Amino acid sequence: MSEREDVKTTDPMQATAAAAAVDTAAPGEAENLRQELEAAKERALRVQAELENYRKRMRREMDDERRYAQLPLLKELLPVIDNIGRAVQAAEKSSDGAGLLDGVKLVAQQLEGVLSRHHCTRIAALHQPFDPHLHEAILQQPNGEHPPGTVLQVTQEGYQLHERVVRPAQVIVSAAPTA
Repeated sequence: MSEREDVKTTDPMQATAAAAAVDTAAPGEAENLRQELEAAKERALRVQAELENYRKRMRREMDDERRYAQLPLLKELLPVIDNIGRAVQAAEKSSDGAGLLDGVKLVAQQLEGVLSRHHCTRIAALHQPFDPHLHEAILQQPNGEHPPGTVLQVTQEGYQLHERVVRPAQVIVSAAPTA
């Protein structure tokens, strides 16, 4: 085996050094070395592109993780808001709980404000077209006033964090009236 054949490598630096020795090599061997150099350069470029794609993908994933890191906390807060809403409804029906009603309404507004500051918003549902990505239909009711597939009533509010649904709104949807 000649000294030139030992120089074959995939390392671009070694291939460049080998290409410099081409001047003293045989014509066929010089062409082989040039081809190896080009192949090594192509591999190096491909690896660089793959690394850059990996970095971009990891950056996107980390941004998503940061953006939705509060999701578990928000899921735990939503039942509290539901209960406060129920307390407000019960206090509105009772005539002797005016002070309690005002206090509970204030707490409910504070919680809504906290959620809003953390980009958690209510999903608009009432009288909207049913969207299975945002709403969970629990019942269909025949209704002549609204077109089929329209939300008639919201039984449980839905929330989303940025564009991701934390909890879908539970709704009653209109159906075509029966004959």
